Amino acid sequence: MLREALEAPATVADQLAAGDDAYRAFGATLREQNPASVLTVARGSSDHAAHFMAYLIMARLGRLVTSLPMSLVTLYQSQIQCKGLASMAFSQSGQSPDLVAPMRYFTEGGAITAAFVNDAESPVAKAVKWVFPLHAGREQSVAATKSFIAQLTAGAHVVAAWQGDADLHTALKELPATLEHACQTDWSRAVDALADADRLFVIGRGTGLAVAMEAALKFKETCSIQAEAFSGAEVKHGPMALIDDGFPMLIFAPPGPAQAGLLALAAEMRLRGALVLLAAPKGTPGCDLEMVATTSFDLDPISAIQSFYPMVEALSRARGLDPDRPKHLAKVTRTH
Repeated sequence: MLREALEAPATVADQLAAGDDAYRAFGATLREQNPASVLTVARGSSDHAAHFMAYLIMARLGRLVTSLPMSLVTLYQSQIQCKGLASMAFSQSGQSPDLVAPMRYFTEGGAITAAFVNDAESPVAKAVKWVFPLHAGREQSVAATKSFIAQLTAGAHVVAAWQGDADLHTALKELPATLEHACQTDWSRAVDALADADRLFVIGRGTGLAVAMEAALKFKETCSIQAEAFSGAEVKHGPMALIDDGFPMLIFAPPGPAQAGLLALAAEMRLRGALVLLAAPKGTPGCDLEMVATTSFDLDPISAIQSFYPMVEALSRARGLDPDRPKHLAKVTRTH
């Protein structure tokens, strides 16, 4: 897991070097056909990556994006309208039947379909019109790392191409160097703080919520911690009742419109006695874990999860577990 996490900067560099023309063509197609609705099709870490792209599309392009409950197609045989639809699948293996069936249905129905997948010859790749390889190479770890970061990058690349945003495109080109720096940040304070934790909240908002969701999954997968991800706004409703003295919270607070509220939340939770670990750029008041800023705040969550992965791998080992062999899990999951 650690080795593959540290390979992510090179993976992103390979992906960006290989696929720019294809992304530009896809962006031109999206502008020309102007889809009225957008669906994402994914599970697990891949669904978190899809969530990141969806937020960027909604924030930057003003298009509503829905995560498809795949059982609508695989179990309920719902006749979803394909006219004016763009459907995008995210997957590491591209093997699961409940990804393949919806994408084949949408392609046959005339929708714009694309897959962001590590195996360009996989069933889901063969079920769509556009295929974007992640260029992550072989990923052996059950807990996805470099493939997830590659999916985040791919989603941002789609948005840059669709919007025709030269600044975001430039920021993507600079991302591998930033990720190399992010690999070297010291998040050992979190290892010490969470070594004996049995429950945890992970907080984000906006584009940062997707990496909070991913972090919570990794805490469960590799550390056997019952971690839940919440928006910085949502946690103030029912979940707040669980927060008492020593309750651990990891708060991702990258730069951008959501940061001020997340910093205020961190300060408030500390006053309540919570054990708050604040991930933010160096120099941010109350910062515990350094985040390396990119040249576009929309990409900062990618840098944050790059720094998170080595920490959670070390935490797993500190708790006497093997992050490379999480119990009850397999690399490829096939659901219907």
